[in-house]
Amino acid sequence: MKTLIYGAIILGIVPIQSVLLPHLTLWGVKPDLGVVAVCLIGLINGELDGLLVGIAVGWALSLFSAQDVITGAMLKGALGFAAGLAGRHVVYLSPLVLVSGLLVVSCLVSLVTPFVLRLNSEQDLWWAIWNVALPQACLDAVIGGAIYWLMWSQFNIEQLMSESRM
Repeated sequence: MKTLIYGAIILGIVPIQSVLLPHLTLWGVKPDLGVVAVCLIGLINGELDGLLVGIAVGWALSLFSAQDVITGAMLKGALGFAAGLAGRHVVYLSPLVLVSGLLVVSCLVSLVTPFVLRLNSEQDLWWAIWNVALPQACLDAVIGGAIYWLMWSQFNIEQLMSESRM
């Protein structure tokens, strides 16, 4: 059952991220739903699920973007694994803690691109931080927090997390 749910998430994120979100930008920046999904899956279901779904999401999203396939898969896989480790050690994960964690993680993931690309003199690192990384991190954090809050209010997340860890 988990495999079907993960497959549906992966197959649902790719068309939304590559077809719908370029037309629905806010502040000229679109959120990265792959980062949000991988973090939530890693936090709730553990390291292995976060790693495998992260690799699959990173690979699938990089096929439809200008990102390198290996870089996307490794980055999102490592992010899912790290989220799984963090979920194992956090006793009570409130939506506020999740939003702040997603803000930091998304900002760090967004900063990979300026380091990999050579920016011109008009687009230095500070330009990339203030105009791309921070707005995208805020969007990712709000979307992830809203999804987690909906799951938290509808389902017993603590029981789901403890069952998936056994």
